[in-house]
Amino acid sequence: MSDLRGKTVVVTGASRGIGRAIALRAARDGANVVIAAKTAAPHPRLPGTIHSVAREIEEAGGRPLAVEVDVRDEGQVDRAVVAAVEHFGGIDVLVNNAGAIRLTSTADTPIRRFDLLMDVNVRATFLCTQRCLPHLRRSRNPHVLVLAPPIDLDARWLAPHLAYTISKYGMSLCVVGWAEELRPDGIAVNALWPATTIATAALLELGGAVRPEECRRPEIVADAAHWIVTREGLDVTGRFLLDEQVVSESGVNDLEAYALRPGTPLRSDLFL
Repeated sequence: MSDLRGKTVVVTGASRGIGRAIALRAARDGANVVIAAKTAAPHPRLPGTIHSVAREIEEAGGRPLAVEVDVRDEGQVDRAVVAAVEHFGGIDVLVNNAGAIRLTSTADTPIRRFDLLMDVNVRATFLCTQRCLPHLRRSRNPHVLVLAPPIDLDARWLAPHLAYTISKYGMSLCVVGWAEELRPDGIAVNALWPATTIATAALLELGGAVRPEECRRPEIVADAAHWIVTREGLDVTGRFLLDEQVVSESGVNDLEAYALRPGTPLRSDLFL
């Protein structure tokens, strides 16, 4: 399968950033795209809503369905899945992109923030995948893609921001388990992570430590995601893939095209 034409792709957190880029890349194939995100009205500091992305998807050649959903809410997730299936007839690809970030030490992490990280990153990934499973099982070429880092138990990835790392590694462990659990169903499960920092709203959490010009555009992650979810069957499953590795393997030789400011040295991602 070389493209996503006619396939139904559910992308969580698709109102901006990497999720939006993945949704638009699928739309260029003529895919049905479910924009499952919380932002329905314009945010005072952040760009994009589910409705603005829906318009962009239509302009790109896709068929959008904007669904307001807080991925922490079981009822809202259930309603989003029902809406997707009723509107498009099934689900072929789930991209677990929604995420929360908080780079704080143990003492500086309020328990409510700890709970938020676990709810948005680990619990929501588990919940969304669980609820999509019956429909993915009926797809001819189902994929689950999780935006999660490779697991490295070196203390330097844990000590500075333990709560956040635990939450992201929880997503990574889901990939390890699901790749084997869902193999008999023919469902491919993979993790994707950027090799460099990406110019998204998450930079605000870094407090100016990373300048936008040191980043790549979200489109590199979107192109990598597209390559992964268009693999046939279980050719690629249980893998922890980096965006630049994937796009290079897919035949892209000039990665400078993804740089926000070509020629400027890039900042490696937090977990690499």
